[in-house]
Amino acid sequence: MRIRELTAFEVPVVLKKPVRHASHVRDHNDTLIIRCELTDGSVGWGEGLPRTYVTGESIDSVWRHLNAADFSKLAEADFSGPLDAVTVLDAFQLPDVATDDGVIARECFGNTVRCALELAILDAVFRSINRPLGDLVSMLPDAANVVAQRDEVFYSGVITSATPLRQWRSALKMRLFRFPQLKVKVGTSGIDDAALLNRVRKIVGRKVDLRLDANEAWHCDDVVAKMKPLLPFRPSCLEQPVRHADVAGLADLRHALGVPIMLDESLCCREDAQRAIDGKTCDFFNLRLSKCGGFVSCVRLAILAKQNGLGYQLGCQVGETGILSAAGRHFACNVAGIRYLEGSFDRFLVRDSLTVEDLTFRFGGRGKRLPGPGLGITVSEQRLRQLAVRNIQLLTEPTKKT
Repeated sequence: MRIRELTAFEVPVVLKKPVRHASHVRDHNDTLIIRCELTDGSVGWGEGLPRTYVTGESIDSVWRHLNAADFSKLAEADFSGPLDAVTVLDAFQLPDVATDDGVIARECFGNTVRCALELAILDAVFRSINRPLGDLVSMLPDAANVVAQRDEVFYSGVITSATPLRQWRSALKMRLFRFPQLKVKVGTSGIDDAALLNRVRKIVGRKVDLRLDANEAWHCDDVVAKMKPLLPFRPSCLEQPVRHADVAGLADLRHALGVPIMLDESLCCREDAQRAIDGKTCDFFNLRLSKCGGFVSCVRLAILAKQNGLGYQLGCQVGETGILSAAGRHFACNVAGIRYLEGSFDRFLVRDSLTVEDLTFRFGGRGKRLPGPGLGITVSEQRLRQLAVRNIQLLTEPTKKT
């Protein structure tokens, strides 16, 4: 079983409403979609979302990687099973390409391509053997301590609204939807965080697990002072309070802060994770499939976290389509110990769905296991090709002479 065809698409995915936090305001995504077809006819799909302010990638740097990479080695690979595919993908190297102006390349540069490529190939391989992608977790070496299969999971809500009226409306929706957990964005210029949390707590009550995400808005010198008026609202976690460049300073703040710290923008690859462990800068990893380079990479980061006494959540990136939502669902339904779960906002946030199935979470944030082979979804290929603004043939099986 080999790859017959590998194609990449750039698809602008428009959001139903702008999403604002301290680092960025987003109303659309420049999404990378990769289609993989195997010689037995199985077709798989992968998705990646570049973020200049997280991994240093833009859609243009993604395209530079795609144009410069040598995919011929993938054409030579024989995928007799899922672990063969993992081995081949581990060996596949992206070339060094230029970053956008002013962006310093990190080890995670290229993770958008890695994620989309991995998911497309794994989806096709698991469709070929008629098994769900989530089964991969139990197949991976050293993963025994993070394997736990479940039939349903529960996603958390998020509050990002700017004005007091929108904050109130958003909090009321969260209460009516009965989310067990909520993330509240703090640190946004012009927003009174204490007033925001007071408003949210009054509406959702004291039992809801409330965590905060500052998206690099603060400095090490003022984190404790910024958090002091917010502690009475009993936040369970503080995500990425400072810039990646300043993250080492969190080691001196953890005990004084009194709230567990989660790394997000500073946790994009194994090298980041090892630095966090060695430097004792956090209590939790925020694992996001596209940000961290794919499904397998996130499982390995969960293993590393558990081995070192740290927790982890499965996060998402704003505006994921059903492809990444499905991959996240498989991860969540097969990986143990996920402290918080984000994602599957599909119908609530994405204007153009790329999948036939609706992956949106239900009442209470409930999400069901996806039983079908591969990702367990059907991509609307005709619609995707209509929306795509450019595409590139990465790999094509040579035509056999007769």
